[in-house]
Amino acid sequence: MSAVDSCLDVIARRAGREPVIAAIILGTGLGALAEGASDAVALGYADLPGFPRIGVSGHAGRLVIGRIEGVRVALFEGREHTYEHGRPAAMRVVIEVARGLGAGVLVLTNSAGSLDPGAGPGTIMMITDHINLTGYNPLIGETGDERFVDMTTAYDETLRQRLKAAATARDIPLGQGVYAWFTGPSFETPAEIRAARALGADAVGMSTVPEVIIARRLGLRIAALSMITNPAAGLGPPLDHAETRTLAGEGATRLGALLGQFLRDLAHDPLA
Repeated sequence: MSAVDSCLDVIARRAGREPVIAAIILGTGLGALAEGASDAVALGYADLPGFPRIGVSGHAGRLVIGRIEGVRVALFEGREHTYEHGRPAAMRVVIEVARGLGAGVLVLTNSAGSLDPGAGPGTIMMITDHINLTGYNPLIGETGDERFVDMTTAYDETLRQRLKAAATARDIPLGQGVYAWFTGPSFETPAEIRAARALGADAVGMSTVPEVIIARRLGLRIAALSMITNPAAGLGPPLDHAETRTLAGEGATRLGALLGQFLRDLAHDPLA
């Protein structure tokens, strides 16, 4: 039995076999979103074969199956980052399990630094595209033509319109922009930020992009949201991971309200 099949068996025994509408990966400081799920069953990543072993503060390392706004979802509290070991495909089993649970939609969240002076801490930015500045790709080593994944519409246009509508319905300001992926774990230098800005980036972070590539390889539709926690290097005070966790947590209520409306709309009006 594969790691994915083993995970799905464990989940079915603990949480039942009812499919989920969507899966959500929660970034640094955003785990509180899972606390709002009703009828919830939580499973530690350590109980799920092939799941990451979380080594970053602000990531609980749990899968929560429950309901938000009455919609059954899978919430993944925490991710493994490429900077922990150099493996960009570390989240593949997680994303395959999300698909196996029935999710056709994957929502990715992260904490990010802003390159836009008008988008300060507390801003929610919907990702419209990304720039991979790392040289890593999670599909390296795969064989077959399926590895040549089209990334032209990686961030699903219909889902982006749904997020905009949800933000309007809840009166939540929602920015949008391009996310640049740096490996970390050190924060970027001011020169690197100037380069990223020249290339068209609006925010920077250390995650999400490899997950998007894997999810597109698996045929999932993707939406992604960055919680802006700080100005990027050289645009504000010195950067600090503890502050990132704190500011992300403070914005989690708005992000939760946005996702709740988005999920409710998705359940009432499924995608074609």
